[in-house]
Amino acid sequence: MLCLFCKKESQGSRSIEHVVPESLGNTTMTLPAGVVCDKCNNYFAVKVEKPFLELPEIVALRFHQAIPSKKRRIPPLEGTIGPHLPATVYRYTGGVVGGVIDVPWDAVPYLPYGGKAVLSIPGSNDEWRVAEVSRFMAKAALESMAARLLNDPVGRHSLVTDVQLDPIRDYARYGKGKLWPIHSRRIYGADKSWVLPTGETVQRVWESDFLYTSRGEVYYVLVVFGLELVINILGPVLRGYQAWLGENHGVSPLYH
Repeated sequence: MLCLFCKKESQGSRSIEHVVPESLGNTTMTLPAGVVCDKCNNYFAVKVEKPFLELPEIVALRFHQAIPSKKRRIPPLEGTIGPHLPATVYRYTGGVVGGVIDVPWDAVPYLPYGGKAVLSIPGSNDEWRVAEVSRFMAKAALESMAARLLNDPVGRHSLVTDVQLDPIRDYARYGKGKLWPIHSRRIYGADKSWVLPTGETVQRVWESDFLYTSRGEVYYVLVVFGLELVINILGPVLRGYQAWLGENHGVSPLYH
């Protein structure tokens, strides 16, 4: 068995790889030990996934949508009370509505006694920094391919040895080459509800698929709470995806 990224022997590896981080609600799309070796797995956790999860936009999204980490903690947000008093805002897990506001001790005398104060915290937005998102998307794209080939040893081996995938492989693992652009847009609201056939109302934390175009291009499409992120697996260009959107009236590939 060879590692998907470094191509070194990985038979003795023990780490299970999450294609989308567990801290974004993923408990189902995982790769068994050895598909990604322990060394690459550890590298991605620290150098790729951690910077992505620490983006202010992701932190705000996880706070507002109450997405806990593996340790069942929702990341806090830094805000202000009134015009200038700093405050750290925490949320409970376990379905409890409410939270705790932590303010510096020396600011307590300035809090309104028996009155009301305005708490301001940042909202989530769609203007994500490309660099942190780009390498995460490159990693997730290759791992999503591997997830589809788990029961096909020949196909999985071809995925490792295919030289066409080396540029995005090296970009994800080593940061080699120029920045790969990401196409991003919102296709539905972060708070959108979906009704299952059972009648249960849920939200979609994330969903993904591949787009194969008539131009011979392959795009990986990942949607996180309605924000669609797209990367070209075969090269750092997006013109083909923009053309495809024009030809298909702007519909997302996930709902085409």
